[in-house]
Amino acid sequence: MFDKLEEVEKRYVELTKMISDPEVISNQTEWQKLMKEHASIEDVVKKYREYKKTKQTMEEAKEMMEDKELKELAEAEYYESKDKLPAIEEELKILLIPKDPDDDKNIICEIRGGAGGEEAALFAGTLFRMYTMYAEKKHWQVDVLNENATELGGYKEISFMITGKGVYSRLKFESGVHRVQRVPDTESSGRIHTSTATVAMLPVVEDVEIDINPADIRMEVFRASGAGGQHINKTSSAVRLIHEPTGIVVECQTERSQFQNKDYAMRMLKTKLYDIEKQKQDSEVANARKSQVGSGDRSEKIRTYNYPQGRITDHRIGMSIYQMENFLNGELDEMIDNLIAADRAEKLKGEN
Repeated sequence: MFDKLEEVEKRYVELTKMISDPEVISNQTEWQKLMKEHASIEDVVKKYREYKKTKQTMEEAKEMMEDKELKELAEAEYYESKDKLPAIEEELKILLIPKDPDDDKNIICEIRGGAGGEEAALFAGTLFRMYTMYAEKKHWQVDVLNENATELGGYKEISFMITGKGVYSRLKFESGVHRVQRVPDTESSGRIHTSTATVAMLPVVEDVEIDINPADIRMEVFRASGAGGQHINKTSSAVRLIHEPTGIVVECQTERSQFQNKDYAMRMLKTKLYDIEKQKQDSEVANARKSQVGSGDRSEKIRTYNYPQGRITDHRIGMSIYQMENFLNGELDEMIDNLIAADRAEKLKGEN
């Protein structure tokens, strides 16, 4: 580990010189690339330097313990430094875990009602509200890209973009099947129904990351419509893109301009194509691990929302929270923090 840390520190020193070089600064593309790399290893280097300083202090204190007059003070400093080292070592191990390159990206979230008909659509609406409220707490921006609403206020499906700092790093473990157990408003006998909705959190890609042949795309335009098929737009501003090689279809109809809808639809298409490749890579990683929190299997049931018991249970980490109202109002951090910690623990096992 320490050989690796020495290499990282050496690279950090090189980068510090390079980003201050006027010749490099004049090439903004190269400079930004180097700045990004510099920032990505800065925390590791700072922690490693803290480790080296603490170890040096411990060694100096050990030598000072030979002096009778300084022995008591030196002993206190020695043991204080010695006690600090294991914690710093653990932090260094965590910082050395390869970072998900998508963590800093924005996301496109897709929520679809699954088994359960109208109740599943209503649950999809509940999840959309939950993620929107969480985004508000984080000061992230939410833009609806496409929606297929039902007359009772649910969604057969809804796609929206969340923009902000570290969005994907916080929400990537939300992908999967969410199950709800509750008495629907439409149920007169008071029977508990079980319904599902699927959630997909897809990292938004930059143009440089994926290239699409325009000849592979078929574009269709149509009128945007609301619940029950009622037209809400008299012009054909809604856009549907079909990617012929893969059969992927994306739609965007929330903007008044056809140009804006096409732009959003293209971003959705690129994001989905990127996600296909990411899923392949994630599956390979999952096969190498006995357990994985962020499984690439979108059909996996990840969480149950049990209304009668006021309980939310995440099946991947066996964690339950008994604060249904708060959770559905966007208080997700406790669950998300535990999912991130569990994933980190699995990665640390893989490193050892």
